[in-house]
Amino acid sequence: MTKIRNPKYLAKVKLLTKEETERLLSRMGGKLDRRLAKDKLSKKEALAIQMELEDEQLQEWRKVMRTLKEKEKPKNKTKAKVVAKAAIKRVTQKTKKPSKTKAKTG
Repeated sequence: MTKIRNPKYLAKVKLLTKEETERLLSRMGGKLDRRLAKDKLSKKEALAIQMELEDEQLQEWRKVMRTLKEKEKPKNKTKAKVVAKAAIKRVTQKTKKPSKTKAKTG
């Protein structure tokens, strides 16, 4: 966590607006925040490291979501089949008209 592994983040930091910089600083916490306060890191370095950490966390989250969706696919397919069968059954019941018997009048 001490070094910026990818220099593209330093370039990204230079493009941030003042508001985006403040938001990124507000999300910073723990060791990174303390090192910035003790002047062991420059503000740009700290922001770059924070951006890198957030990107890594986002990639991990996306990976987990992908695996969860893959696990849910079989369940959703069977659920969809059951719902479709029930819908077809309802439609056929509604469209069936009861046979009318004419009453004989005498």
